[in-house]
Amino acid sequence: MVTTVEPLSQKKAVLRETILTPRFYTTDFEAAANFDLSEQETEIKAMLEEMRTDYNRHHFERQQEFENYQDNLDEKTRNAFIDYLERSCISEFSGFLLFKELSRQLKSRNPLLGEIFHLMARDEARHAGFLNKAMADFNITLDLAKITKTRTYTFFPLEWVLYTVYLSEKIGYWRYILIYRHLEEHPEYKFNPLFNYFESWCQDENRHGDIFKTLLRSKPQLWNNRRSRLWSRFFLLSVFATHSLTVRERSDFYDALGMDAIAFDQEVIRQTNNTSARAFPTILNVDHPQFFPRLNRCAERNLQLKAIDESSAPQWLKTVRKLPLQLGIVGDLLRLYLIKPIDAEATREMVL
Repeated sequence: MVTTVEPLSQKKAVLRETILTPRFYTTDFEAAANFDLSEQETEIKAMLEEMRTDYNRHHFERQQEFENYQDNLDEKTRNAFIDYLERSCISEFSGFLLFKELSRQLKSRNPLLGEIFHLMARDEARHAGFLNKAMADFNITLDLAKITKTRTYTFFPLEWVLYTVYLSEKIGYWRYILIYRHLEEHPEYKFNPLFNYFESWCQDENRHGDIFKTLLRSKPQLWNNRRSRLWSRFFLLSVFATHSLTVRERSDFYDALGMDAIAFDQEVIRQTNNTSARAFPTILNVDHPQFFPRLNRCAERNLQLKAIDESSAPQWLKTVRKLPLQLGIVGDLLRLYLIKPIDAEATREMVL
């Protein structure tokens, strides 16, 4: 919701929480403090040196090119872009808060891991701040300090954090780089200078994902047993389903970029799934003939649920109308989960 204030003041925006809104997380800090890095210590130290180098130290500096771009957007594109900025800013800020608290908790007890989280928090803070400044061009900002105090925090065991953050960083990489490549080929759709920053920006996401891959591989119980294979499938499907539903809700944004939202969604999922074979014991068979049709049907049903929520019907009627759609989504997701996965351990040497 955006509240109206004095004409020359910035407006404060608070994104309404829904099932697709980026969430804030906390975890088991004691387990993190006792995390054994011995299996991957050499690789972790090499990554730490790369993070210390800080390749994007001067990347997130706004130039004069940002001036007056917002004046040339039609209302539909403007609203779609602001929504994209809001959600992206919340997502980056969520990562900052989690990494910052991990770095604080681990500073003395696990200093190697503590410093890595500190440097990842640095990157996430830059991203969130840069996105918030882009929103300020539209006279809107997110009150991040207030959000920190008022948002609900969800507890995830450390193992779940490793799975989900790895996926969120890698899917973030593919989202940024695919948009950047598209706009390099079609510069006529580049309606804001923010997109010029995506190529180097996505390398932060890639580095963070590689760090979480190394943390995952340092704990054999997260990739060498039946339980880990089931969890891998679950988190892959959860992240991919959330991505599909979100992209379809934001179709106006992709229309403005001259992109086919469904094709973009499918390519992001394919690439992220392939990349995940480097970390996970199993990946999803996204080439199965039922995979994308069922995922698309979930996205269509979600749009219908949103339309029901926004209607003026009484609440009891909304609940009745939503139930078959909700059951349909659950049914399709269950069937997707039961599709025979691909054994990534067996094909690891074939993954580029």
